[in-house]
Amino acid sequence: MPQFLLRRLLQLVFVLFCISFITFMVGHLAPGDPIQAMMGNRRDPRLYEQLRRQYGLDRPWYEQYAGYVTGVLQGDLGKSYRYAGRPVWDLVKQGVPVSASLGLAALALSVLVGVPLGVLASVRANGIFDRASMTLMLTLFAVPSFVIAGLLQSLQVILFQNDLPNLPTSGWGKPENWVMPVLALAAATMGYLARLTRASMIGVLRQDYIRTAWAKGAGARRVYMHHALRNALIPIVTVLGPSVAFVVVGSFVVENVFRVPGIGFVAVQAINTRDYPVIQSVALLLALVVAVMSLITDVLYGILDPRIRTQS
Repeated sequence: MPQFLLRRLLQLVFVLFCISFITFMVGHLAPGDPIQAMMGNRRDPRLYEQLRRQYGLDRPWYEQYAGYVTGVLQGDLGKSYRYAGRPVWDLVKQGVPVSASLGLAALALSVLVGVPLGVLASVRANGIFDRASMTLMLTLFAVPSFVIAGLLQSLQVILFQNDLPNLPTSGWGKPENWVMPVLALAAATMGYLARLTRASMIGVLRQDYIRTAWAKGAGARRVYMHHALRNALIPIVTVLGPSVAFVVVGSFVVENVFRVPGIGFVAVQAINTRDYPVIQSVALLLALVVAVMSLITDVLYGILDPRIRTQS
């Protein structure tokens, strides 16, 4: 296990280095001048050059990147262009708790609904419940998150216009503000996990040891939950890392549709104003989250099936 973890940690460091370099170069090569965007309509050559020196944009790109990496290793994510030199970490840390709580809630809802639904569908394979539930899950998985968010928002507007009970369509801080964003963010992952669980369970239920358990008189609950589900969970655990990626990508859209002040909302604002230090920091932070979740998934996979550790 220590060697297994060491290999994964080295891969994690390499991935984060690549992400940091790619996002830095995209920002460096992107069209537009962030300093001029910061100055707006003002035309002051002396102030322009002063700001370029202040933000280090007068140096070659490799020196800028070296300074950026050095700063990140020291906990300094740079300074925002849009907010006149405000530390990027001050902006990012405000959105991190919001996005983390929203993402964890959406992922928990996806697992708590998707996995049991997939198990029930596999037990009733090819029945009415199986066909209806899996059609719904396929629809949730196929429809983009921004469409689901828009539909949920439109539904609340219709309920409001007809004086029916409704939920807020924007804002954050109250329990009712969670419902719409969590549902929109969880929909695709829920559909994916439900269909994967169904397929995995059906494959396991056809194995010889399951027939042996039935022949020995084991009850249905023991066969399904103890013998079948444990082995069916292995492919499900492996997709938890990518599922976090689904949630991360979806948060950019969902947070802006529902005006949730999370990291996705901050990132979109930074993109619109060419605030490259914020964009780079958000990309690096989200890559770290996905990479760490993938590492945790690998560890859980190795625990469930020890052969993975020896083959990796």
